[in-house]
Amino acid sequence: MADLRVVEISDQYTPIAGRVLAELGAEVIVVEPPTGSPHRRRPPFVDDEPGIGRSLRWWGGNSGKRSVTIDLDSTPGGDTLRRLIASADIVFAGGDLLAGGTLTYPDIAARHPQLIWVSITPFGIGSARADDPVTDLTVLAGGGPMWNCGYDDHSIPPMRGSGDQSANIGGMYGAIGALIALSHRDHTGVGQFVDVNVTAACNVTCEQTTYHWLVNQAVCVRQTGRHAFPTPSSPVQVRCADGSYATTGVLPRKPAEYARLVDWLNELGLTEELPETYFLELAASRDRPVDLAAIGEDDETTAILSAAREAVNLIASRLPAKEFFIQSQRRGFAAGAVLLPHEAFDDEHTVARGMHVPVEHPELARTVVYPGAPYVFSASPVPPITRAPLLGEHNSILDDIVR
Repeated sequence: MADLRVVEISDQYTPIAGRVLAELGAEVIVVEPPTGSPHRRRPPFVDDEPGIGRSLRWWGGNSGKRSVTIDLDSTPGGDTLRRLIASADIVFAGGDLLAGGTLTYPDIAARHPQLIWVSITPFGIGSARADDPVTDLTVLAGGGPMWNCGYDDHSIPPMRGSGDQSANIGGMYGAIGALIALSHRDHTGVGQFVDVNVTAACNVTCEQTTYHWLVNQAVCVRQTGRHAFPTPSSPVQVRCADGSYATTGVLPRKPAEYARLVDWLNELGLTEELPETYFLELAASRDRPVDLAAIGEDDETTAILSAAREAVNLIASRLPAKEFFIQSQRRGFAAGAVLLPHEAFDDEHTVARGMHVPVEHPELARTVVYPGAPYVFSASPVPPITRAPLLGEHNSILDDIVR
């Protein structure tokens, strides 16, 4: 996307959309007021010292971009923005610019029919709720993700994931919408207006919860570390020998898998502690996989799968979580260690994948390790990550446009 220019008019839900396209090689220019985007004032800050260029949220959402400052409340500022947008292929914006009438997509598109304009707002353009105040909490609650996130114990309130998930989801759908519109333009030569409703985007992430209700009026219930579903499923988290947790994933099904599970129990000297090993050996001697759908209907199948769960839990309880994960993977069993964020980031697999990227911050006289791009393309190398821009660092772009 190196030949594309994206203008992002910094708003509540725009940062991730702009960053994704910057990671794909586009030139992304983020437009801020002269006092700076509100995102710059959001904690946490580097070394816990507030500052216009020290917000880690700003860094995370705006690395790889350029910053220009424009006073959108002034007539000259409006004219400058028009000229900047006229040079762009894609615009990301919230709803205020359209609603205020200062700049409208139909007006711009009449002169620049190839322009793609992506609006990312809490409820979509024209919604009766367009003026309602929102936070990450209210959008995730209204959109549905909080309904299916939490624990088996429903006396505990539902949970929301941290890290501005609604903004991440809305921004990602903004990027997806822009890419689809770009493909359309490649075929037709015509741009279009993309209206991203963040609440609806969050609802799409709810997996089965919404459509179970729409199709059969069934209510999915929260389940610890598992998919919300109308009926409870078997727990998959187990506390390991080091006090950390692992998730045991899907149980074995094939005879060879049961043979490997029995071998693992033998290696650890645990068969005497698990009389149910008999059922695992029975499954290993079969000539067909265990049918998960027969749980509760066929006694032998139920006993085999119950024994498998007991065996996996017993093994996990005797090993550190990371060791359990590694040994499970080597034996072909789906499992994972539950890691803290910094543990996951510093894991040797993450490092080997290239997710540790040193980025220079001359203004702070230090180098900071950033997470790398979440994708690898065989034919389109991801451009090097650069730090988030300082306020108005690239205002020379505007000077060139005005001239």
